[in-house]
Amino acid sequence: MKKVVVLILAFGLCQSHPRTDEDNDKVSQCEGSASCCNICSLTSVTQKMGQLGEKVANLAEKITFLETRLQQAEKEVLELQSLTGTPQVAFSAALRNSGSGNTGPFNTATPLQYAKVFSNTGNSYNPSTGIFTAMINGMYFFRFSMFNNLAPTPNSVVSLMKNNERLTSVWDTSGTDGNDMGSNAVVIPLKVGDNMYVQLEPNRVVYDDGMNYNTFSGFLLFPM
Repeated sequence: MKKVVVLILAFGLCQSHPRTDEDNDKVSQCEGSASCCNICSLTSVTQKMGQLGEKVANLAEKITFLETRLQQAEKEVLELQSLTGTPQVAFSAALRNSGSGNTGPFNTATPLQYAKVFSNTGNSYNPSTGIFTAMINGMYFFRFSMFNNLAPTPNSVVSLMKNNERLTSVWDTSGTDGNDMGSNAVVIPLKVGDNMYVQLEPNRVVYDDGMNYNTFSGFLLFPM
């Protein structure tokens, strides 16, 4: 197949090659001799093939050069990424700084203020309000836990909120066991300015002490 392509290319070059004065002289000298004309044509084709070979070689050198430059650019990009790094956002907090007792009940739904901060990288969590505010567009993970009130009749319901939207909840409002707890979690995209918090539902109660049963944590998985 390659030989056929080369012959076709050679024939095209031969047909399209304009004759020079030197070629005309050769042709005039070779008039009446088919073999002589064939030799002239083959000589011209050979010259053109040689020129084409030089162009291909030059093109191969340029491709090699561009591949090297591309590899260098990719390496530089990786180095820059290692210097800048990805944004770091993570927090974790428990409900009470000290002491023990119930939080609630309140007449209206109320964000829980997790006062004991274990970590707050990026300072996106505000312990004074209990609200996490996204400062980077990205995919986030959040988890919260709840310990019910220590009473013969449990009366505990909390919900994870995004702005004013309820995402998921944990509740305990029936049974005779006063030492129940649960947890829940979400993976969710956030935009800059979105708020996340855990809400104590109206007329509900949660209990905590130094064991830190009630927690709220979250972190950035990756920017978007």
